[in-house]
Amino acid sequence: MQHTSHSRSVRRGAGAASLAVAAALLLSACGGGDSSSSDKADKVPGADTGTKAAAPSASASGDGIKRPKVVLPKGVSNVFEGGKTGDPKQDAVLADNARNLDAINAAITTDAKKLTPALQFYNKGDALTAALAFIQGFYDDGRSYVGTTRYYNRKVTPLKGGAVALTYCQDATKTYPKDRKTGKVTHSPGSADDYAFFNERLEKNDKGVWQSTSVISGAGADKCAG
Repeated sequence: MQHTSHSRSVRRGAGAASLAVAAALLLSACGGGDSSSSDKADKVPGADTGTKAAAPSASASGDGIKRPKVVLPKGVSNVFEGGKTGDPKQDAVLADNARNLDAINAAITTDAKKLTPALQFYNKGDALTAALAFIQGFYDDGRSYVGTTRYYNRKVTPLKGGAVALTYCQDATKTYPKDRKTGKVTHSPGSADDYAFFNERLEKNDKGVWQSTSVISGAGADKCAG
């Protein structure tokens, strides 16, 4: 991901969030500061992956899995295109990825401490460390965001051993930085810097949840804009 000070390209990962790129890369690209990824992760409540998640709510997905409740605040939304492929496995991967991105963005814009169980539910290993570090960067900088993030061109590719690769684009041209203390929102026109391309690895755990294990991101203007 390109290093930039452009005000509109520093809102989330995950993205969040989640999403969730190699921590050093995320923090460099998104203004999270100069602290190391391990230092950032240590600051986030529940960053220790041994922390137990709070009791999850009943799933509304119909798959019988009880999932943590995630609610985005007023003025913040995610749009996921191409959620139904007709293939049950691919649809499940896309659905859990969408839930993970919701959790990352909710942690940025509401309460990271309360959302840590959801982040642990949908991420593990390097992806969890990166997501926590990325989110902490927003708190350290005293900022949040408002607006709508669009995720599209989402493609699932099977890998050996049962894992999958998921590539997708992010369009943040309709999101705007918000000062966490004053609540002031900075509006500015979108640019090529507001597009990102993600390549993510997911593995299905024993609960049937597709967890993110690693994510690589890059500037998405060439692949995603338009």
